Amino acid sequence: MSVLVKDAAESITSMTGDELTVLVDRLRWDRRRDPYRGRREYSQTARQVAEECDRLVAEGRADLAVPVLRKAVDRVTRALMYLDDSSGIVGDDLQELMDLYARACTAAPPNPVSLAGWLVKLECDGPGWPRVVLSDFAPALGERGIAEVERLVAERARAADPESWTAAFAVRDLREQLAEVSGDVDRYVAVLAEHLASAVQYQRIAEAQRAAERRDEAIDWARRGVAANPGSPNMDRLRDLLVDLLVAAGDTPGAVRVRREEFTRHPTATAYRSLTDTEATAGGDDPTGWAMGVLRDRITQQPAYASELVDLLLAAGRDDEAWQEALHHRRWLAGSQWQTLLQRRAATHPAEVIQPYRDLVEQAILNSADKRRYRRAVALLPALRAAYQATGEPAAFPRYLAELRTEHKRRPTFLTTLDAAGP
Repeated sequence: MSVLVKDAAESITSMTGDELTVLVDRLRWDRRRDPYRGRREYSQTARQVAEECDRLVAEGRADLAVPVLRKAVDRVTRALMYLDDSSGIVGDDLQELMDLYARACTAAPPNPVSLAGWLVKLECDGPGWPRVVLSDFAPALGERGIAEVERLVAERARAADPESWTAAFAVRDLREQLAEVSGDVDRYVAVLAEHLASAVQYQRIAEAQRAAERRDEAIDWARRGVAANPGSPNMDRLRDLLVDLLVAAGDTPGAVRVRREEFTRHPTATAYRSLTDTEATAGGDDPTGWAMGVLRDRITQQPAYASELVDLLLAAGRDDEAWQEALHHRRWLAGSQWQTLLQRRAATHPAEVIQPYRDLVEQAILNSADKRRYRRAVALLPALRAAYQATGEPAAFPRYLAELRTEHKRRPTFLTTLDAAGP
């Protein structure tokens, strides 16, 4: 049973055909309606439709569920153009209905030509939802339906406006999916290779080659992708895939080189952790000393990397060095990182964090751009009190509070917030 169905009420009894038709009719959404009202009830209706249709499929009556689900998908797809779904709940309901429709079609295939036309129209002319996954519908489409999808996509490709990004994307997506469901790896790779605009395409090619047990080709494509997209936001997954492939091939030195090259290009704590993991797999030396050298060299040119050095030192258990670097490069540390350092330093050197905590309190109070500045300032006081107590001077904290009240006596809202917290 689907997740959507599990979420619906289990007590509903089986409906008659007429009752189900009435229920699906409730999925109509008048564009003149308030987009912010009735969303919860609408979602419940979609879930109820799914539950009833899921029951029909389970009972061997998928032929009754198929037309109902198609109508439900069409109506929810249209409704989402007018109702507010910022939470994504109705969108999830729609995808669940689409997935259930694919299952129902597999159990009771409709006319394959009609199904092919509907899928292509939804992908090419629809608003972008739900996601059309041809592999889910392939059993119902059969050879005849897949051939019709091929024909329709070819027509769309010829008629597509070259200036329309959405039209080009829909055609390309369907062509890639058709190549995938064909089972012809060479065809799939060739189609994907027509649009090598991101690391994702290289990753999909490499994964297809790996699945076909073409490891050398997979490594080659992964290497090409890493080289062609050094700053891609999706590069980490492709690089991880390349490392996994190299390790599987017994080329652990090559895997380590990939990690070191990335750390040299972009020396971050995340890249360091990946490097140490790969070095451990390869049975190599501890790369910490080398990584520290790379980071310190980079900091001379780009001081902002000091925050990465601090994180790396903390990850290596070199807290004292991390503290000294943080003091030296304080301006490059984010507030959350600095507070983490203060918390760790307070455990062993409480006297050293007292003034930094006082500075943070003062900065928060004076930060007029932050509407919650007084609450943020007061939230720091328990840690400061604990630091005073740990130094053996518990009476110093009340004196500090008295000074704070005097200094900010013209800020009644702050004083009220302070009194309410009772630090």
